[in-house]
Amino acid sequence: MPASDMTVPSSVQPPQRVLLGPGPSVIDPAVLSALARPTLGHLDPAFLVIMDEVRSMLRRVMGTENELTFPMSGTGSAGMETCLVNLIEPGDSVLVAVNGVFGTRMAEVARRAGAEVTTVEQTWGRSFSADELRAGAGGKSFKLLCIVHAETSTGVLQDLVPARAVADECDALLLVDCVTSLGGHTLHLDDMGVDAAYSGTQKCLSCPPGLSPISFSPRASAVLAERRTPVQSWYLDLSMISNYWGSDRAYHHTAPINMLYGLHESLRLVLTEGLEERIARHALHARALVAGLESMGLTPRVAADERLAPLTAVAVPDRARAFLLSQFSLEIGGGLGPMAGNTWRIGLMGAGATRHSVTLCLAALRAALTEQGQDPGVDPLLAAGATYAS
Repeated sequence: MPASDMTVPSSVQPPQRVLLGPGPSVIDPAVLSALARPTLGHLDPAFLVIMDEVRSMLRRVMGTENELTFPMSGTGSAGMETCLVNLIEPGDSVLVAVNGVFGTRMAEVARRAGAEVTTVEQTWGRSFSADELRAGAGGKSFKLLCIVHAETSTGVLQDLVPARAVADECDALLLVDCVTSLGGHTLHLDDMGVDAAYSGTQKCLSCPPGLSPISFSPRASAVLAERRTPVQSWYLDLSMISNYWGSDRAYHHTAPINMLYGLHESLRLVLTEGLEERIARHALHARALVAGLESMGLTPRVAADERLAPLTAVAVPDRARAFLLSQFSLEIGGGLGPMAGNTWRIGLMGAGATRHSVTLCLAALRAALTEQGQDPGVDPLLAAGATYAS
């Protein structure tokens, strides 16, 4: 068909959804407004000021003084690949802790970067102890120990203290995935001894997907500076990109200008609320959600002492999500891997971590269970309300 005869689609009009899945999360209206502001050139002096403010706020939110801290162009997976390809050279030994999708993905990316990868496996839905990590290391030395702080596929929160201890025993840098924990759980990279970390904007920061904050400690930066071979990826080469984010302002690639406006606003909102207050808010609403779920006979997949606040995995038949979307315009996530078909993943992240989200989600889930002919038990809003009152 000639191009002149083709019908031109109408302007995009996406439906209004309540995003309570594993991400993307509910976007604060102020962030959406920031995205629509006038685009500047990537070397415009006014934009360079915005870049500097983003770096400064990001260091505060990540709990670090690391000079090499800024957002990469791309989603959290780009941040993962950035950390791995910049630190790994062919033949390096890397230990990866795998207890879900994203540990598995780190191992695969490390292999593609030329590493000799050893994995230590844990049941999905469980975190690692120091002894389990130590047994996986087998007394060997590694260049990197890679672990997921917040495993989005299962809802598990990993204590980083044992990871740092075992990394020290292995003479390894500690690389951490904090995609779902940044802005929703306590995360102080410097205090926790994290050498390299990456996150994403679309979870607890409540910014659209498209940027991945990364941070390298002085030790990790030294490893990058002492490489014997070029970084595998030109686009993700921090030795070049850091010159754009630093004082040289050397062009590397065109930055996603408006996305950085959005991140600037989301970081500003985090710091205005206060990190401790924001983390407490996530914890409160997660407790209320779990109380409501349990009142309906639904069991969390993860023990309380290993459970994420921003994302709750619950054991349940996976047939209700279409009902929630069609009847309530509410999105939650299904399970992955061994949890596929028998798990819901409910995200209360950033602007979505509210009492309104909890009550809407519980009411919708109760309706979904009733529609399937199941007895949802007592009204879950009563159980959630008791949590808020306590």
